[in-house]
Amino acid sequence: MPSNNATNAINAPSPLNTGFEGRYNRSLYNKRRWANKVGLGFAMAAMVFGLFWLFWILLTLLVEGFQGIVQLPIFTADTPPPMSAGGLRNAIVGSVMLAFSGLFIGAPIGLMTGIYLSEFSQGSMLGKVTRFLNDILLSAPSIVIGLFIYALMVKGQSFSGWAGALALALIVIPVVVRTTENMLNLVPNSIREAAYALGTPKWKMVTQVTIKAARAGLTTGVLLAFARITGETAPLLFTALNNQYFSTDMGQPLANLPNTIYQFAMSPYDNWHTLAWAAALLITTSVLVLNILARFIGSRGQVK
Repeated sequence: MPSNNATNAINAPSPLNTGFEGRYNRSLYNKRRWANKVGLGFAMAAMVFGLFWLFWILLTLLVEGFQGIVQLPIFTADTPPPMSAGGLRNAIVGSVMLAFSGLFIGAPIGLMTGIYLSEFSQGSMLGKVTRFLNDILLSAPSIVIGLFIYALMVKGQSFSGWAGALALALIVIPVVVRTTENMLNLVPNSIREAAYALGTPKWKMVTQVTIKAARAGLTTGVLLAFARITGETAPLLFTALNNQYFSTDMGQPLANLPNTIYQFAMSPYDNWHTLAWAAALLITTSVLVLNILARFIGSRGQVK
């Protein structure tokens, strides 16, 4: 005869057969609910705190910069001497020349390197070393790149626009390499296999198939790299420096917006402060437009 304990154990309800109310632990549930509310509250407070300062900075920049753009001949006059009227024409032209020169030098190198790492390296030692060096260059401070170009091209010679363009190109290259490799790796291998099945050579498959499939992502990477170098100041301090007068000679010191902001903001003159705010608004607007354009192109290139 089975004992009473065995009979009770047999007749006891199984946890699997117990309803939700039988398994419900109200105290544990309340504890977790309050912990979730506290964590969510801290997260929301941190978000509001960050957005408050961001909007304050942007609002101040918009008010002060727009005031300078309206009051001064920003696009028709060059940077002036202290306490006299002037604009930012030479700095705007110099920044455009430096940024596009750096992009035209660095983007093709970055694209070709990224294509090699994604399509041709195939785990080779050269590919691993290239990827490792690119990661180092990607995380290197821009001022270190400026010092390198200073020692290479400026020391013992003179500041020049070409030195500034090369410094900006060294910032562009690792960004473009990383985005190019990632975008090409996202192309499905089935597309490559289909091209191979049709007898397509590898070089033609890369240029006519994979690059076309990833062209939106590649364009986005180039635009993001361009947006990054638009406001770089540290490399230009050691390479292009600045020029108070209008010049398009890349072999001489070249005016640019980042160094103009640095110089004018540190001065005691009110008109220079106004010009610095206007230059900061121009750079911020250009970076914002480039980022929006990159996101728009990237979203259109997504497979739906």
